[in-house]
Amino acid sequence: MLAAQLALRDGLHAVGLTPLVAGQPQWPFAHRLAAEMMWIDPGHARRVAISGLCILFAVFLLLATLFRVGWKARLGLVSSAAAALIFAPWPAAHLLWAEATPTSLHRNASDFSPASILRGQALFQQHCKQCHGADARGEGPQANKLAMWPPNLAGGLLWKRLEGELFWHVRHGMRNARTGKETMPGTADIAMTDADIWKVLDYLQANAAGQTLRSVGVWERPVRLPRFQMRCRNGGERSSASFLGQRLLIALPSDDRAMQPVEDPRWVSVVLGSAADAECVPHDDQLLPALALLLGDTEQGARGQQLLVDRDGWLRARSKPGLSAWSVDDLICRAESGGAKPSTSANEQGIDALLRRMDDDPVRLVRAGFP
Repeated sequence: MLAAQLALRDGLHAVGLTPLVAGQPQWPFAHRLAAEMMWIDPGHARRVAISGLCILFAVFLLLATLFRVGWKARLGLVSSAAAALIFAPWPAAHLLWAEATPTSLHRNASDFSPASILRGQALFQQHCKQCHGADARGEGPQANKLAMWPPNLAGGLLWKRLEGELFWHVRHGMRNARTGKETMPGTADIAMTDADIWKVLDYLQANAAGQTLRSVGVWERPVRLPRFQMRCRNGGERSSASFLGQRLLIALPSDDRAMQPVEDPRWVSVVLGSAADAECVPHDDQLLPALALLLGDTEQGARGQQLLVDRDGWLRARSKPGLSAWSVDDLICRAESGGAKPSTSANEQGIDALLRRMDDDPVRLVRAGFP
């Protein structure tokens, strides 16, 4: 559903029927197919699938009437097609359609880099914290003066909304659907560019990940490794994105030489700080504060921690200072109960068991393209 709508949007723009909005093709309709509901409600998904098959069957029967058959046969075909449509388990319209905005299908134009995350943090603290609170939990000093209390943006809400619709709400504000009263002001009176809004959304996602990790001990939604540049011993200047297909071990700065990671062929070691002999060394001063934000910690508190990144660029496991070895318990991004059953061998333990679990339980894109 999402792919079909993206193709329609881009096709209409390619023939000049729709303009660009905020740098991407506009979605020209007041509604969109709510593809994410197919994932959230399996019963709804079944009704959509069966109804779609009924439509295809009815179309096939009607096409069959175009061939030279008797009027009785045509009447039977038309009656069967009508019956297929009448008795189809049509899905509820409010589950099939969702109100749309011109930017509903937009993708975040930012690169989720440390600079983007920290710029978004500065903009949020400057323009948004009075209502949303410094921690984005919706309890700012001006929150009680609004027509509707701000939502908690430090949890899973951001992963349940399309990025383009979040962008539109920040840009143009929100109103009560029934009364029309403004519930959140837009940014019309604020010197905030489209690029700035995407950066604020980067920060909010990073902040929500850190707040969740600090409160419940795991990331309830997958978190991307921020994109940064580094210098590698055997590859010169490289981007973290160029390592897709390989695991990364990110070692945050530590004064304890014993905490430096041991090079291992199963991953590429990336050491923050002044470790001149490290396999790869980032040269981005904003990487440490960005990772600390993702960990829900201060820069000082994050020092000495190590992070494992899977082959697809998702942060998956964390080891804190003082722990002797990795184990499956260090996996802080994992499937909920009912996920893929790991195939860990009884002989595997420690880092071997952890890596096997990461490989057997990869992050998949579902719910309208979200992880």
